[in-house]
Amino acid sequence: MAGAVKLIGSYTSLFCTRVEWALKLKGVQYEYVEDDVFNKSPLLLKHNPVHKKVPVLVHDDKPIPESLVILQYIDETWNDNNLLPQDSYERAMAHFWAKFTDEKCLVETFTAACKEGEEKEKAIESAQESLAFLEKLIQGKKFFSGDDKIGYLDLAMGWIPLCLDIIEQVGDMKLVDAEKFPSLLEWAQNFTEIPLIKERLPPRDALFNYFHKIVGLKRSKNH
Repeated sequence: MAGAVKLIGSYTSLFCTRVEWALKLKGVQYEYVEDDVFNKSPLLLKHNPVHKKVPVLVHDDKPIPESLVILQYIDETWNDNNLLPQDSYERAMAHFWAKFTDEKCLVETFTAACKEGEEKEKAIESAQESLAFLEKLIQGKKFFSGDDKIGYLDLAMGWIPLCLDIIEQVGDMKLVDAEKFPSLLEWAQNFTEIPLIKERLPPRDALFNYFHKIVGLKRSKNH
């Protein structure tokens, strides 16, 4: 597909990382533009005036915001290595679970990290209940795609091996262990062993510093 491709992102953003994984899986050449999430650039504000967030994919001078929307766009625009299932029902369910992991699992995990005392215990329980659905979903499969290769849903779930343990560390909590989530942890290991994935894992110290700052800001607002 002709047209220059540019990705406006941040190397500490798990949402940007999933987009880079997709572009690399598709073999798409792109220009990467680093943006500061704490001091947003005019370029970002121009291309994503609604949410003012990374990532933004700019293809042929047309901007596409929101990482899951971008993943779908990439899959429909470049035909090599399909990310989404071809079956319409399976494709719909992939969208459902991707939305679930972002809006429930990830949000509740981050909320638990920011809470303290009794509220924290309730938030941890809520996050674990949501993550239990992912544990059930991955049981008996190597990847969420259901195949021997990763797909759209694996990329959407990629935040788990990318930064879940870091969020746990920053939040002084434990959400996922081998006793309750053996299949999810096995998938995470399989996922991060893929060379293409491993090549684009952000530095862990940078991720720790980022989440430590975000959680600290959130806690200070709550007091």
